[in-house]
Amino acid sequence: MRARGHTVMDAMHAAATSTTPAPAFAEVPVGTAPMARLRPFLPADGFEDLRRCAVRTRTLLADRSVWSVNSAASGGGVAELLRTLLPYWRGCRANARWAVVRGTPPFFRVTKRLHNWLHGSRGDGGDLGAAELALFDRVSALHADALARQVAPGDVVLLQDPQTAPLVAPLKKLGATVIWRCHVGADCPNVRVHRAWEVLLPRLQGADAVVFTRPSFVPAELDGFGTHCIAPAIDPAATKNRSLPPRLVAELARGMGVVRGDPRASTWVAPAEVISDGPPPRPGIEPIVLSLCRWDRLKDPTGIIDAFAETIAARTSAHLLLAGPAVGGVEDDPESADVFRTVLARWSGLSIEQRRRVHVVCLPLADVERNAAMVNVLQHIADVVVKKSRAEGFGLGVTEAMWKRRPVVATAVGGQKDQVEHGRTGLLVDDPDDLVTFGAAVVDLLRHRAFAARLGHAGRNSVRSRFLPDHHFLAWSRVFESVLGQA
Repeated sequence: MRARGHTVMDAMHAAATSTTPAPAFAEVPVGTAPMARLRPFLPADGFEDLRRCAVRTRTLLADRSVWSVNSAASGGGVAELLRTLLPYWRGCRANARWAVVRGTPPFFRVTKRLHNWLHGSRGDGGDLGAAELALFDRVSALHADALARQVAPGDVVLLQDPQTAPLVAPLKKLGATVIWRCHVGADCPNVRVHRAWEVLLPRLQGADAVVFTRPSFVPAELDGFGTHCIAPAIDPAATKNRSLPPRLVAELARGMGVVRGDPRASTWVAPAEVISDGPPPRPGIEPIVLSLCRWDRLKDPTGIIDAFAETIAARTSAHLLLAGPAVGGVEDDPESADVFRTVLARWSGLSIEQRRRVHVVCLPLADVERNAAMVNVLQHIADVVVKKSRAEGFGLGVTEAMWKRRPVVATAVGGQKDQVEHGRTGLLVDDPDDLVTFGAAVVDLLRHRAFAARLGHAGRNSVRSRFLPDHHFLAWSRVFESVLGQA
C-alpha cells in the first residue's frame, strides 16, 4: 500500500477524535454570477425565457432575503448545488444567503439514520426511538434560536433534507415563508421509509411548500399538499464542469498522481492521496473506469471493486479509480470512516494483480475550487464513469460525466432513471446486486468505442436540454410564485 501526502489512516483517526463545534450555524459566503454567463450554453429562446424569469423573480422577492439552510458546506450534492447555483440568484439581485447548521456526532448519527431510512436502507442498524428524536429536536432548537437572530419576518427559508425538518415550526412562528426541500426518497417504500415519514411529517406541519426530486418520492400523506418536483442541475460554467484542453488535462492528472508520468507543479490541483500496489494507468493504453462519490454504503463502493475484479479486470486491461472525498471531510456523514475501512479491507483482499489495477483515491476538501478542478480532471480522463448506487435521489456525478461526454453505466434507481435513457444516453443495470451484468456493461463500452462515443454525445445533449440552471431557476420561480403570490 502506498499513499501520497498525509496517510488516510491519520485522517480517519483525526475524524474519529475531533470535537465538533457547539451546535449553532455558520453562514457561508455566496458569490455573484451574472445570468449572462449561461448564454453560451443555452439556445437563444431559452436564455430569453431565463432573463424574463429573473426579472419576475427579482420583483417577487423584492426586499426579502432567501435563506438556504443545510448541514454541510462541502462534500455532498446539496452543498454543490447551493455553491454553484445560488450565485445566479444573487446575479439577478435576489438576496440569496446560505447557512449551515452545525451539530454533534450523535446528532448527525440520528440524521444520517433518517437519510438512510428515507432510502429504505437499514443504515447503521440503529433505532429512531424516543431518545434519538429527543436529541434531534433538542439540537434543532439550538439551530432555530441561532437562525432566529438572522432571519427576518417575510424572509423565505429553504430548508434542505431531514437535518432541518424541525426548523419549520419555529421559523414559521418568526414570520418567515418556509419551504422544505427533500433530495432523497424511495421508489418502492418499505417499513423503514414509512417510519422515517412518521418522524418527519409532524415536524413539517405548517410548511408553505415541500419540494421533491421526483414524484415517486412524495409520500401518500402529502398528496394534495403544496408539493413540487425539481430536478437538480449543474452549472456548465463552474470549475467542475468547464471544458479543458487535452494537454492541460494530462498535465493536471499527472500532478494529481492518478495517471503515469512526471508530475508538474500546478496551482489548479494538489496531489491526491492514492492507495495502490502498482503504478497509475497510462492514458490511451490502459482504459480508466472511474467511480466518484462519497464513502457511503448506498453508493456500494465494495460492489464496484467486486464487479471490477470479477468481470472488468478479467476481460480488459482497464484500471479502476475509486475516488471520494478525504475521510472525515463531510461534516454531516458520520459513517464515512467505517465505510472507508470496509473499502480498504475489500481492496486488501484482492489478488496482487488486481490490487495493481485498483487505485483508491481521496481528494482534499479544504479548498473547494481546487477540489472541483480535481473532480473535473478525473471525469475528463475517464473512459467510462460508473455509478452503482443501491439507492439514489439524483446522481449529480452522473450529470457531470454526461456533460463531459463520458459514457455512463449506472444502476436503475431513483433519479438515475430520469437522468439516463438506457441505450441512448448511457447504460442502466436494473439490479444493483447483479455484478456480472454491471461489469459486462462496462466491458461493452470499453470494447465498442464508437457506441460509447455516441452515448457520450447524446448524454451531453440530454443534460443541455434538461439539467442546466435555466430549468432549475424557472422551476424555483414557479415555487416562489405559488407561495408568495403573483407580483
